Amino acid sequence: MAPAAPTSRAVVMDHIQSNDVMIFSKTYCPFCKKVKELFDTKKIEYKTLELDIRADGEELQKVLLDMSGQKTVPNVFIKGTHIGGSDATETAMKEGKITRLLSPPQYDFDLIVIGGGSGGLAASKEAATLGKTVAVCDFVKPSPKGTTWGLGGTCVNVGCIPKKLMHQAAILGESLQDSRHYGWGTPEKVEHSWSTLRDAVQAHIGSLNWGYRVALRDKDVTYVNGFAEFVDAHTIKTVNRRGKEQTHTSERFLIATGMRPRYPDIPGCKEHTITSDDLFMLPYNPGKTVCIGASYVSLECAGFLAGMGNDVTVMVRSILLRGFDQDIAEKIGSYMEKHGTNFIRKAVPTKIEMVKEGTPPTLKVHFKRTEGGEESSIECNTVLMAVGRDACTTELGLEKVGVITSPKNGKIPCTNEQTNVPHVYAVGDILEGGHELTPVAIEAGKLLAKRLYSTSTRQCDYVNVPTTVFTPLEYGSCGLPEEDAVAKYGEENLEVYHTYFQPLEFTVSHREVNACYAKIICDKTANEKVVGFHVLGPNAGEMTQGFAVAMKAGATKEHFDSTIGIHPTCGELFTSIHITKRSGLDITPSGC
Repeated sequence: MAPAAPTSRAVVMDHIQSNDVMIFSKTYCPFCKKVKELFDTKKIEYKTLELDIRADGEELQKVLLDMSGQKTVPNVFIKGTHIGGSDATETAMKEGKITRLLSPPQYDFDLIVIGGGSGGLAASKEAATLGKTVAVCDFVKPSPKGTTWGLGGTCVNVGCIPKKLMHQAAILGESLQDSRHYGWGTPEKVEHSWSTLRDAVQAHIGSLNWGYRVALRDKDVTYVNGFAEFVDAHTIKTVNRRGKEQTHTSERFLIATGMRPRYPDIPGCKEHTITSDDLFMLPYNPGKTVCIGASYVSLECAGFLAGMGNDVTVMVRSILLRGFDQDIAEKIGSYMEKHGTNFIRKAVPTKIEMVKEGTPPTLKVHFKRTEGGEESSIECNTVLMAVGRDACTTELGLEKVGVITSPKNGKIPCTNEQTNVPHVYAVGDILEGGHELTPVAIEAGKLLAKRLYSTSTRQCDYVNVPTTVFTPLEYGSCGLPEEDAVAKYGEENLEVYHTYFQPLEFTVSHREVNACYAKIICDKTANEKVVGFHVLGPNAGEMTQGFAVAMKAGATKEHFDSTIGIHPTCGELFTSIHITKRSGLDITPSGC
């Protein structure tokens, strides 16, 4: 198969990157001729791209408009820096700006990474390994509740790591109940200690923070614990906690600042609610909790809090787990409801107020139904706000460099992690259209450093990225949700195989028969290639990781069928799953 033609944006970026002096021109334009004569007179080599004699010239000019804000030609770039048209180029030449840009640069660093999360750290260490001088600037602005943390970003401090450990705490509580059926003399009533768990989790996170500091030191990466803001194209200013300012220059920059929780604009929200930024360090048991939102953050936190014995209510505006397979999402909600989590559907909060101060306090959440508009309220001890996250890009001074961000969410449009400014890159959650997943940021960061500073050409592959939602029953997925697969391929071109299943471990303890669920979505026009993998059950993440490798390799339904399963495991059912949704047949398990 022939390689895909490069996009118009890629063509423009390649010309800007590959040439010290790049002139986008038109053959008949007198101003273009004037600029070329200027460079000829100064004996400065340049490269031209004549837009009027290219079939894609109009598209290239649209890209240039998006990148530079300039509609006309000539459009001149020097060492990746946008100069402008004929007059701007002549002025820049007289003022010596072009000479300075073409002179060998003298920067403090080859690469400055802004953001000390997983993606930024991975890129910084890889670049340092390849012999480059690197700095990492990391600063955590305190949450409205005053919570802050150390090096490592969201995942390590207030995301994946503490979440999974608290999820495990809830699983162990359920296992204690199951254990009596397996002959263990476990007491009927067992109590959970929030402070013991919190301290253990924070101790582990502290060791990881220290490990990241040591890793940077061992790689000779300079660590700057200060908030970074661009001053000009190659200069940033950092401000530390004591207000001390420093400036640093670099040839290239990598933005890896991640995202922070969003607060809706309602009275009492920031004063009286917490987010996932605060929960894992909360000094007291959250008690009766209302989780506002139906994101994976909300459902995961609600799940482990309920598993520890807390009274938990989830307030849902519309649907559960937007962006995930809705068939699975509703099954997750149903399971959680059966196991003690309350749901208020079709409702949004309108005001949060303090009823009584304390540790925990007593709060009242006022809310309104989205259908009908009825107003009501619920009292609780803790309100966890989990209605989405916003990109941390608004205070970086990106406008001073010309980096484009999305007006909708602050994310940064990129091509192969490169922004519209050639020497500024981005990885992680802030990429528009990317995956908000730690392993993706790590992979993208490493590969970017290798492309910049070695001979590698490998790009990060954002297709068939596996992930897991750690709800009480874990949900693992890879590829497309069923809704997206239908939109992409057409329902008539898909075959969906599915089944309920009961893990063997659930039988002795008499857990539900129809709680766990598996589904694969196959493209009939491509030999039933598997385009979506979904499993709801214990250890779903462990299962999904292995099947993701198969999907990367282009696995078909026949590959699944011809693989011998490991018995008795949950994963083996994917080697024998055969009932299609189209058939309407019963999918209740009927034996081993």
